[in-house]
Amino acid sequence: MPLIDLPLEQLRSYGGRNPRPADFDAYWDEALRELDATDPRPEFKPNPALNVAGVECFDLWFTGVGGARIYTKYLRPTVQARGGKPAPAVLQFHGYSGHGGDWAPKLAYAASGFCVAAMDCRGQGGRSEDKGGVQGNTLNGHIIRGLDDPDPRKLLFRQIFLDTAQLARVVMGLPEVDAARVGAMGGSQGGALTVACAALEPRIKRAAPVFPFLADYRRVWEMDQAKDAYQELKQYFRNFDPRHEREDEVFTKLGYVDLQFLAPRIRAEVLMFTGLMDTITPPSTQFAIYNKLTAKKEMKIYPDFGHEGLPGEPDFTYNFMRGL
Repeated sequence: MPLIDLPLEQLRSYGGRNPRPADFDAYWDEALRELDATDPRPEFKPNPALNVAGVECFDLWFTGVGGARIYTKYLRPTVQARGGKPAPAVLQFHGYSGHGGDWAPKLAYAASGFCVAAMDCRGQGGRSEDKGGVQGNTLNGHIIRGLDDPDPRKLLFRQIFLDTAQLARVVMGLPEVDAARVGAMGGSQGGALTVACAALEPRIKRAAPVFPFLADYRRVWEMDQAKDAYQELKQYFRNFDPRHEREDEVFTKLGYVDLQFLAPRIRAEVLMFTGLMDTITPPSTQFAIYNKLTAKKEMKIYPDFGHEGLPGEPDFTYNFMRGL
């Protein structure tokens, strides 16, 4: 098999390259306190997109940190379909620049007795708000938004990571949901947000990230893979630090939103999927997350696949979530 990254035996022990900020834990503890002080004010509006017996659809809006209103598609089995009992739930997160997707593909879970919540990331391709308000460059990507602001709390992915936890709290607080049986899932950025959600909301029971994004930024740079999903890193240096005089500073600040450092907080059982030919989110960056997980975990490895549909993954994930 050709290699685009380290050999598999080295990946299994790879520890990551990006620097970890000295105050990383304090940073996220403070972020969660901010979330605690943010009233989500959930609002539900029936949506007639589907007319399926036994399933109800809603537009769900809630408030994230900074006052942004976040949009989510929410489906639930009717009272009759769930026998009047609380149901398990799955939280679904989408890929970079996209949105929560159409209603119909979520029916497999809803028809199986799950409540389903699919969040639109703030400022991307869906309906959620992006309040902005940072100093410095905002062109060409969300990784670098807030990078030049003196306050690292302005990093946009800090806010998006907290939105995932706020969504989990809202869903877990619903009377039709069994808060002890909630899972998270998604691919690429959605895989990253699955990791973030499980790290910041420890009640998440199961997490199924598929080739997660947003990890080990310096490794991406050193592999010359700052392109495609990570293109904004290269553009940032070219525009604002062309001689890399602030390279250590930049990568350390990005460490606040590097998921390998949030991974040890996860208590959920994790089923991760990785393609060893992935040049979008290189395998080593994914293993940097996986190798720091301390909870029960398993990785499904696809030696000949890259950042693409992985055969069998939807079925593996579905059956994994059926165990909630």
